[in-house]
This record gives sequence, structure tokens and C-alpha cells, in this order.
Amino acid sequence: MSKRSKVFAVVPAYNEEKRISKAIKDLKKYNYNLVVVDDSSVDNTVKVVKKFRNIILVEQKVNRGQGAALRVGIKRALKEGADIIVTFDGDGQHQAKEISELIAPIEAGVSDISLGSRFLGKKTDMPLSRKILLGGSVWVERIFFGIKLSDAHNGFRAMSRSAAKKIRINEDRMAHASEIIKEISRNGLRYNEVPVKIIYNKDTIENGTGSYSTAVGVLFKIVGWKLFG
Repeated sequence: MSKRSKVFAVVPAYNEEKRISKAIKDLKKYNYNLVVVDDSSVDNTVKVVKKFRNIILVEQKVNRGQGAALRVGIKRALKEGADIIVTFDGDGQHQAKEISELIAPIEAGVSDISLGSRFLGKKTDMPLSRKILLGGSVWVERIFFGIKLSDAHNGFRAMSRSAAKKIRINEDRMAHASEIIKEISRNGLRYNEVPVKIIYNKDTIENGTGSYSTAVGVLFKIVGWKLFG
């Protein structure tokens, strides 16, 4: 981790008692600051997180979705003085060793937000249906927002303090990922992509939200943003 930047990882979690330990241990190995936002889990996620020291735990009383958890976590990280904020899933899909590459363009002052990509050189195995959905999302966001990306809806991203202050996340659930892309466009933020490898397993695939119904719902949201602001 850079000695110049205070880096915070914001980890949204919902019913991740079996996986959250792996994510936390991975992040702590690299001495990143952690904000874990529990989205009103009904399992032992909170109990597991509390076994670790030096972690900021925010407990949501009502389940509101990943977008809401990130909004709360980013706000808390800013309050704690974060220079760079990394959004990092709590299910073990992301790898802390890749954070240094992800934040490098921000530390160099050439980018405001750095987005992980599963399609830039590092092989990531995923179901064909998810590849199709992601490919469609890339084109939708390019057409509606003018943002050219190779990957869409990748939760592994980093943003500078100033970018985090400008980005408004109003969507509580999965549409927040497209909303962040919209905010990049709206604020004229400098962005880049960095190759990352996402670790998929049976649990993460089953718990994923890459369904066609979800994609259609997000598309309607995007059209609404374009028409009504």
C-alpha cells in the first residue's frame, strides 16, 4: 500500500458468514483500512466480522441492497479521511493483491476512478449467460452515457476522494453499478480500466444477480435517467 495515500476498502455484506472471513483476511494482509457494511444479514455475518480487530463495522437495521450499503460505506470512509476508496465484495470474488494496480492511476494523478475489467488479459471463467449480459450492458452504457468500457457491473473499483464526493449513488440495489457509470459521464471524471481476475465458485454464481430480469430492470432505469435526468 502506498505510504502517500490512505486507502479504504468498503465491503458490502449480506449473509456472507461463510465467505466474509476470506475477504477480510485478504485485505488485512495488505494493511488496508476496512469499512464493512452489513446489510441487515439474517445469518452470523456480523458475529464473524466482530472477531476481527481494527475494522469499522456499520450495521444496517433494514436490508436495502448493495447500492445503499456502498453509499453508507463510502460516506463513512470519507469521514475517516480516506484518500482512495476501493469497493470490494465480501464473498471472496476479489483479490486484495490487485488493489495496488487498481489504484496506481489514481495515485499517479492521471485518473479519478479506476474500474476493474474481467476482459483485459486476465482469464476469468464465468457462465456464458453472464458474458452475454455483460456484453450487452457494455454497449448500453456506451450508447447512453458515452463511456467506453470492456466490462460492466464489476464491483471491484477504486475512486479518488474528490470523485467519491461527486458520485451520487441513489439506487439502493443493483442498478447502482450503472448509476456509477452515469455519474462518471455526468461529472466528466477521468477513468481507466485495469485487468483483474474475478474468482467464481458455486456459491458466488448462485448468489449472483446476473439474471435477464435484473438486466431488463436496469435498462429501464437507464432509459429513465436519459429521458428525465
